[in-house]
Order: sequence, then structure tokens, then C-alpha cells
Amino acid sequence: KSADECFEGVSRSIFKFNLVVDDIILEPIAKGYNKLPGPIKEGTSNFTSNVATLLSIPNSLLQGNIKQVGHASGSFLVNTTLGILGVLNPAEKMGLNTHKEDVGQTLGSYGIGPGCYLVLPVLGPSTARDTVGLIADSFVDPFAHITIREKELFGVSGNDIDYFSVKGTDAIDFRANNITNFNSLEKNSIDLYSSYKSVYLQERENKISNSTSGDDDWGNLDN
Repeated sequence: KSADECFEGVSRSIFKFNLVVDDIILEPIAKGYNKLPGPIKEGTSNFTSNVATLLSIPNSLLQGNIKQVGHASGSFLVNTTLGILGVLNPAEKMGLNTHKEDVGQTLGSYGIGPGCYLVLPVLGPSTARDTVGLIADSFVDPFAHITIREKELFGVSGNDIDYFSVKGTDAIDFRANNITNFNSLEKNSIDLYSSYKSVYLQERENKISNSTSGDDDWGNLDN
């Protein structure tokens, strides 16, 4: 099922706003991040990926992918212990390969179509389904429960900044790894809005179908 263009005027305006935010804030931070020593950058990337594995565990279970539940659980356990809180990635060398899974992908695996395409402020391209999934992620993600939902669940003071700092760092890591791809897309696109939309929708489709092509649509190896 293809996404419908329901809010194109608003989405294009938000897209232009996001480009300004990217030019002023995100891209300069990403370029600075890329100048970090290799081991620090790799360790940071490993750490955020390890935290993201926690969200993959319940979603893999909801999708009925028991093998991936085992791989994700084993990967998190090994990397959190032997990998020093995920800074190292010994699980990969042990063959515990994981795919990032979220609620949007889970809904897609149930046959729920993307619905309307839209662009979210700062967060970028999305669909009605993936936006609902984005909100639901914080209810499914164990990392969210031990940070932003600590107070309501356990009666202790939560620390929202831990959750949003890790998510923000993960976004910067993604942006930093795609400096060349983003610049190439911007340089070669007649309609940049449509190009971003096409890449996003294809990438989400590949993730829902658990494509084994090896590369995502931004030119990066899946992990």
C-alpha cells in the first residue's frame, strides 16, 4: 500500500523549516561528531545501537519473530556485560545480528498501511502509521520505562533527559553517517521534498519486509 499525500502544503512548509534546522544545528553538530576520534565515535554509536536493541525485543516478539527475539536479547546481554554497557560490540562477532524494530514496523507487519504521508517538525518524514508507532514506542520500549516512566511505574523520580539524550545522539550518529548521502540527494534532486519522501517510504517498506539486501536506502549497512 502506498502512502497518500494528504497534507502536502503543510508538509512542504515543515520540510523547509526542517532544512533550516538541519543547516543551522544538526549538520554542524554531525560534522563535529565526525571529527571525534574513531574509537569514541564508534563506541558512542555502539552504545546507542545497544540501547535501541531493547525496543527491538518486544517488537520482534509482537511480530512473532522468535529467532530475532533471541538474537536481540542475546546481543543486548552480551554487549551490556562483555561489551561494557554496549560501548563495544562483541555480540556481532558472535553472530548475534539484530535489526532495529519499532512499533511502526510491527503495525506494518500486521498489514496496516502507511496512511497519509506527513513531515514532522525536526523529526522529519513519517506516515500516519509511523507517527502512531512513534508515540507507542515509548510505551513498548523498556529503556523508556526505566527513564521517562520511572515515576508512574515505580514511584521514583524519572530522568527524562537520559531517554532524550540517547535518542538525540542516535539521530546525530545517523546524520553524521549520511553527510555524503544527504548532500548528494540535495545536489541531484529536482524536487528534494519528493526525493526524501521516496527514500523514506522505500526504506520503511524494506524494514517492514525485513529486506536482506544488506543496504538501507541511505547507503548504509543494516544493523
